Amino acid sequence: MKNILIIVFIIFSIKATAQDVIFSQNFLVPETLNTSFTGAIRSSKIGSIHRSQWRNSGFKTNSSFVYFDTWFEGYKTGLGISFLNHTESASTYTFNQVNLNYSMAFQISDTWFFRPSISAGYGMKNYGFQNLLLEDQINLSNNNINTSTLDPLLLRSQRIFFDFSSSILFNNEDSWVGLTLKHLNKPNISLTENGNVPLDIFISVHSKVLIPVFNNYRNDFYGMSKLYLLSNFMLQGNFNRLDIGTQYIVDDQFSIGILASTNPMKNTEESPLISSVSTFAGVKWLGFRFGYSYDINTKNLLNTGGIHEFSVSYDFDINI
Repeated sequence: MKNILIIVFIIFSIKATAQDVIFSQNFLVPETLNTSFTGAIRSSKIGSIHRSQWRNSGFKTNSSFVYFDTWFEGYKTGLGISFLNHTESASTYTFNQVNLNYSMAFQISDTWFFRPSISAGYGMKNYGFQNLLLEDQINLSNNNINTSTLDPLLLRSQRIFFDFSSSILFNNEDSWVGLTLKHLNKPNISLTENGNVPLDIFISVHSKVLIPVFNNYRNDFYGMSKLYLLSNFMLQGNFNRLDIGTQYIVDDQFSIGILASTNPMKNTEESPLISSVSTFAGVKWLGFRFGYSYDINTKNLLNTGGIHEFSVSYDFDINI
C-alpha cells in the first residue's frame, strides 16, 4: 500500500511540476518570456524577479529569476545568462536551471526589427527522496533503521538534463510580437531509475501593442501617456492559458497594468474561464526599474496569502 501511495505522489508531483514557471510580470521583465530581448536595449542590463506563492499554506512555493545580458554593436548580437530557481515546501521539490542566451537583430524596414535567438540550458530537478523511509528498512526486533532497501521502486534523488529553446521577436519603437518554443529536445525529467518522462514543449505567443488613443492630445500629461494591449497565449501538454490585459505608461517613468488569466480550452467543465487577475505597477528611477504585482485568485481557495512578485533591474547606459 505504501508503494502505491508513493507512486501516486510521484505521478502527481511530476505532472504538477513539469509545467514551466510563469511570472505575472513578464511584460515588465520580458526576459522571462522571450530570450530575443537579450541585449535589445543595445546596452548591458542586469535584473531579478522573485515570486512568492501561497506563503500562508503548506503548499508555499518560491520562484526566482536572475539575468544579465549585453549587446555587441559591431556584430549586432546580444549575449546573456539567466538562472531560474523554484522550490516547493510540501514536496521538498527544487528546480534549478542556468541558460546561455544568444540573440541577433536584423532591420527589416524603416521602423521594424526582426530578432531571432537561441538558448541552451543545464537543469536539475531534485525531490529529496533520500528522506523517504520504506517498510523493509524498519527492523522491529531491535528498533533499528536499515540504510538499504529491496523495494522495486528505485528513486533518483535528482535528474540532470540539457535543455534547448528558441525565440523570435518583431518590434518597432513602441510595439512587439514574439514567439517562444522551450524544451525543443524534450528532455527526460523522470525521477525513477529507468523511467522516461519527456518534458512537453512550451509554446508562447505574446504581444505588446500600442493603442494610439493619446496621439492627438497636445496636453503635456496626455502627450507623455501611452496605453498598450497585452496578450500572451501559452500551451504545454494539457495546460493552456491566455493572459490578456492593458498597461498604462506615463513618460516611461511609471506604469500600471492589469491582466486576466483565462482558460480558452477548458480541460474540464469545472474549470473557470478566468482563473486569476494580476495587477502590477512599475517605477523607473535613474537606471533602475522596480516592479510589484499581486495576483487575485478567482477560485474558492482558503487564505493562502496570495501571490506576490517583486522585480528590480538596472540599465548600465541610462541614456539609451
